[in-house]
Amino acid sequence: MERISPEREKQLQELEAKLGTSFLNKELLNQCLTHSSFGHDYGLPDNERLEFLGDAILKLAVSEYIYNKFPEKAEGDLTKIRATVISDETLAGIGRKIGLGDYLLLSENEKRTGGAKRKSNTANAFEALLGAVYLDAGIGKSRDLIIDYLKEEVEKSSKAGFIRDYKSALQEFSQKHKWELPHYRVIKESGPKHRRVFWMEVKVKGKRLGIGRGRSKKESEQRAAMHALRMLKHEEKAPKKKEGQGFRGILSQVRKRIKI
Repeated sequence: MERISPEREKQLQELEAKLGTSFLNKELLNQCLTHSSFGHDYGLPDNERLEFLGDAILKLAVSEYIYNKFPEKAEGDLTKIRATVISDETLAGIGRKIGLGDYLLLSENEKRTGGAKRKSNTANAFEALLGAVYLDAGIGKSRDLIIDYLKEEVEKSSKAGFIRDYKSALQEFSQKHKWELPHYRVIKESGPKHRRVFWMEVKVKGKRLGIGRGRSKKESEQRAAMHALRMLKHEEKAPKKKEGQGFRGILSQVRKRIKI
């Protein structure tokens, strides 16, 4: 491991102050902030392995927390709460709040293309940070950090009416209008095996109405269904053109009169 420069050590101390923690092993903290592009360029360990570990710790800590907090909720609702709480959007939001992007080690190309603000980079760095905290200070400290940052999101996600099954709602909407059931298809996959990202499209009446991105096929289906529902409801509320309105309508009326 390359020695941490005094300037870099000062940056890491600044981040530790924000987190309210102090690392015994500063190299772990530095590694969790090392993007794969930088690691590749300089032959240094990057944060992908720590991210893998942090992802597992995050799921365990959040699962335990909501299991104990909501004894009345069924497994399905707990799953939906957890999916929202540990989504890329939520984790990237926390990363931005901490300012993780300012501490990331990125290649010049990654910097130039906006890597410090990229949602996936900040979300991944936060998970890698959790893995680093676990290795440095144990499960108790990493759990405390997770709950401290995510408890507000848990409260919001658990409120009545917030939990939604968009896929079921889209199916009900289609059945109500006597259409064929929505059709889902994976259109893209990316990322390493332990952290695949899926892009899913959903078609209704043969027309693509939504695309969703997620860490699992179920998550991406839910997001695609959400976008499709919004589009369909917007179309439903939009005022319909009356017959005879516009050039085509006038042409249709003329044809009827002269019996074409």
